[in-house]
Formats: sequence, structure tokens, C-alpha cells
Amino acid sequence: MWQQSGEIMEKDRILKNFIASYPLDRRLAEVDILGSIVHVEMLRKKRIIPAPQATKIIRALRQLFQEVRKGRSWPAAEDIHYAIEKELIRRIGPVAGKMPTARSRNDQVALDLRLYLRQELREIIRLVENVGRVLIRRAEKSRQVILPGYTHLQAAQPITLAHLLLGYADELLRDQQRLINCYIGVNQECPLGSAALAGTSFPIDRQYVSRRLGFSRPSFNALSSVSDRDFAAEFLAVVAILGMHLSRMAEDLIIYNSREFAFISLPDDLTSGSSIMPQKKNPDWLELVRGKVGRLYGNLLDLLTVLKGLPHSYNRDLQEDKKAVFDSTDTIKAMLIVMAETFNRMKLNRQRMAECLPPDILATDFADELARRGRPFRQAHHLVQKNLASGLVAKKSVTDRAFRLAVARRRSFGGTSPLASKKIIKIFRSFWR
Repeated sequence: MWQQSGEIMEKDRILKNFIASYPLDRRLAEVDILGSIVHVEMLRKKRIIPAPQATKIIRALRQLFQEVRKGRSWPAAEDIHYAIEKELIRRIGPVAGKMPTARSRNDQVALDLRLYLRQELREIIRLVENVGRVLIRRAEKSRQVILPGYTHLQAAQPITLAHLLLGYADELLRDQQRLINCYIGVNQECPLGSAALAGTSFPIDRQYVSRRLGFSRPSFNALSSVSDRDFAAEFLAVVAILGMHLSRMAEDLIIYNSREFAFISLPDDLTSGSSIMPQKKNPDWLELVRGKVGRLYGNLLDLLTVLKGLPHSYNRDLQEDKKAVFDSTDTIKAMLIVMAETFNRMKLNRQRMAECLPPDILATDFADELARRGRPFRQAHHLVQKNLASGLVAKKSVTDRAFRLAVARRRSFGGTSPLASKKIIKIFRSFWR
């Protein structure tokens, strides 16, 4: 009998936890309270609930808001929305039960996720800008540092280190624009007031709520609004692309840090040793930047799979949106912090970069010179290619000056010359002051 009783209790616990989301969505506490404050302000303004009662609720909500900021939590409930409502009832009595008037959990959680993403997007944009500023600062000091540029991981043409770093910055600039566009989309419409799916019979003022919460406008359709997670899927896609760019940068640095390349060296506290090989200095932080992109991709696919074929309007499946969003938010912020630290503190080995410039890396320059003298470029390309094997370009015949001249000649906008890099640095600084 005791065994059966224990099994029943365990089953009940599993069933209860299966539907609960409090351990996950409690990080929405601040934005949930903020939305509730504005909602009750509107109910007071429209005289849907008496002003003294509304004021009492608002005062208690503001107290809860301050407690959340100090790290305090309350007894768990099915979700953060009920946990806050239960605590409010405990403190001020049944009058707190008037707070959900003209509101459903459906529009409430849709609002909370938008408010949460809005503040997180601002922080992610700030972190992207920080990495961008580090890259620009290092690029400014590296306009004369020459190293091999690679295609297919084979030495292709000489470039400056500034050109490489500005390439990274260019990717981040695109990422930043996508993040800004995502922010605009998140902030476009306010779902609060949609209620369950059909609006409400109470004379609410959705324009007031939208304006007070900083949105562009109220959502146009209640049914669509409460089940809309397009903005979350877009966020996950944008973050996945940003993560992909960071992983490519990390891979470059892992290669350049290897003994075979030795173009850079990483700080000790961003590497780790081996449990068996004393000589090892592994770039684990960069490897994890590279590896964690899989989580970002997985989170995007996770949410898209939840949304696929979901009937209109709200369904409990949408509770599964937050895990993907929260995990991608935490992951991308950590990745950006790691990359900023790495770019800021890595040491350069300029001599090794110069030593790795093979003479045939100037092959395109020889072909260009023949073309400048009137020979068709395709013919010049074939001639240089044919003569490379016969020793046309000997290592001893190529001086440091030849490499510098080759780099300096590539003055086209966006090119690798120090002059071209200087112009791009100036432009990027206008974005990342």
C-alpha cells in the first residue's frame, strides 16, 4: 500500500510539473509586473475598476517590482503570472483579483515575451557594438601588418591584418542591422487587450496601453496577436546568423593560434591545459564559441517545429517558446563577451605572419602587371600559371617591399590597402562611436 501511495504521489508530481513553466518563465517577472501596472492604470483611467482599488493594486505591484529587482522570489505556482497574482492576493486581499479584468493569460504572455526580447535585444546590440569597437581599434593599429589572405585555406593574396579585422566588423555591422530590424518588429505592435482571442466587452483603451508600454501601435487582430511568435522565430534566426559569424571568426583564431600558424597567441586565462599532456594550451573558449552555434540553430528549429501546423489561435504548445528564446539569449551574450575579450587581448606575431608569405602569393600581381602592359588578362593568367613551376618567382627575389607594394596597390573601396582600410575605419567609427 505504501508503495502504491508513493507511486501515485510521484505520478501526481510528474503530471503537475509537466504543465508548469514557473522554473523557466520566472525570469519574466519584471516585465510581467510592468505590463500589469500599465493594464491596471488603464482600467482606472477607463473607470472599469474604482480608482482607490486600482491605486492599491498598482502600489502593491510596484513593491513587487522592486523586490524582483533585489532578487526576491515568491512561492512557486503553475507559472510566473499566477505566482504574482497569488502573492498580490496574499498581500492586499481579494481586490487583487480585479487585476485580470479584460485580460487573458494569452495576451499577457505574448506581451511579456515581447517586452523581454525588447530589453534583451538592446543588450545584445550593445555587446555587438562593443566587439565592433574592439575590432576597429585593433584594425587602426594593424594597417601595416601583412599576412597571407586565404581562400580554400590556401594562401591566396597578401592582405593587411586590418583588412581581416574589418571583414569581421563588416559581418557584425550586418548582424547589428538585423538586430535593429528585429527590435523594430518586436516593438511594432502591442498584443495586450487582445484577451483570449476575440477581444473584450470592456471599454478598454488599447492605444493608451500601447503608448505607455512604448509600442508603435496595438495589434490589429486579437486572434492572430495572441498566437503570434513570428517575432521570436525572427529573433532566433538573427541570433543564429550572428552566432555563425562568431563561429567563423573563432575558427580563424583557432587556426592562427595553432603552432603551425602561430600568427597570434591567446591569453592564458582564455585557454586550458590537458589532463595528460603538459605542453598543451587549448583554445577551449573559442572552441565553445564554435560549438555553441549548434544550440542556436537547434533553438530556431525547435520553435519553428512547435509553430508548424499549429491551429489558430492560442494553444498550450506555445509555452515551449521560452526555453529556446531564453537559451539563445544567454548563449549569444556569452559568446559576444568571449569574442570581445579574445580580440582585445590576443597578441600578434608579426614576424611569423611575414614568414608565411609564400612568393607565389604575388602571382595575381604579376598577371595584373602583364595586363596593364596590354596583354589580355586571361592570357596573362595562363602565362604566370605556366611559369610558376619553372621558378619564375623565387623566394629570394621577392622582398618585403614587393608584398607591401602589392597590398598598397589594392586601393579600391573596401580593398586591403592601408589607405582603403583607413576610409572604412572612419565609416565604421560613425556606427560604433
